[in-house]
Amino acid sequence: SVPQLKAAVAELQAKGYKLPDFPENPATDTEKEVKARYAKVMGSAVNPVLREGNSDRRAPKAVKDYAKAHPHSMGAWSGDSKTTVGSMDGKGDFFSNEKSVTVAEATDVKIQFIGTDGTTKVLKDSTPLKAGEILDGTFMSKAALVDFLGTQIARAKEDGVLFSLHMKATMMKVSDPIIFGHAVEVFFKDLIAKHSATLKELGVDFRNGFGDLVAKIAKLPADKKAEIEADIQAAYAAGPALSMVNSDKGITNLHVPSDVIVDASMPAMIRAGGKVWDAQGKTGDTLAVIPDSSYAGIYQSVIDFCKKNGALDPKTMGSVPNVGLMAQAAEEYGSHNKTFEAPGKGTINVTDSDGNVLISHEVEEGDIWRACQTKDAPIQDWVKLAVNRA
Repeated sequence: SVPQLKAAVAELQAKGYKLPDFPENPATDTEKEVKARYAKVMGSAVNPVLREGNSDRRAPKAVKDYAKAHPHSMGAWSGDSKTTVGSMDGKGDFFSNEKSVTVAEATDVKIQFIGTDGTTKVLKDSTPLKAGEILDGTFMSKAALVDFLGTQIARAKEDGVLFSLHMKATMMKVSDPIIFGHAVEVFFKDLIAKHSATLKELGVDFRNGFGDLVAKIAKLPADKKAEIEADIQAAYAAGPALSMVNSDKGITNLHVPSDVIVDASMPAMIRAGGKVWDAQGKTGDTLAVIPDSSYAGIYQSVIDFCKKNGALDPKTMGSVPNVGLMAQAAEEYGSHNKTFEAPGKGTINVTDSDGNVLISHEVEEGDIWRACQTKDAPIQDWVKLAVNRA
């Protein structure tokens, strides 16, 4: 994430490496080039390289046997736990808007925005597709997301549980920081409205987390800084309690987008009996917010199971091998260069080299639109892997 990148650059500069600062708002061509070069190592830059093949993940027997003989600690689950998952439930999210097409012959597609005012903008000029390749496109409505986040924050407050947000801002390096930024803006909306001119002047970008505000107000005169800090405490008092990354240092779930990664944070929370840390260093139940409903249901099912049956037992529980479709930048692994914020109200079309519209979505300004492509060979290999393993 950007905060991690800036910290890494500062560390290398301190050791004598002549690296340029990361330009958040590049003004010159040189700064734009520097930002573009840094962008190449943002997110999980190594992942797509490692994952040129499909994944075949399993716990080796020796590891499984060791876990059974030396079970790790598990938090206790109670039937009256208030922990639950909040998701958009297919209302304006990526899951609800997905369209896909299989191309019969090799072609090259263009992604274009056509505004209701007649303006057009090419978002991506060329994406070559092989015969048999699957192309999918979808979007998350900004209006639906912002409304959902406001509802969930109020729900956490009413239920007396900790508000936690679970994204994957490293791997999904374009879409998820945008979603994370909206969450920060909704949670602190009164604070942001009151100090909007100052925050704009400081160049605060909530896609880098609430920590961006905390770091940048340090430059302000003492009285102004104290005023904003008092309003931050008022915002904490008015909202639901926030899940913490580091209670001692006051680092919340909303401080840094890459601090809480869904596929690590949700299992850890479930393993801890449905509990997360609060600001006092104690644990409590949580409303785990996972906006897109593609991913949310699996976690809710496990939570429901644990409420009914108690915590899972490492001594007796089974394990599930996982065969993943990810070769040749399949699915979301290849979506970063095909993810865009809609520049206005209009339509985003994907057209082939003959001018045929393959996928079309009506969008509003700020909607997060993305496409993925999955080649035929990885799909065949994925199915074969599963059959052979079984």
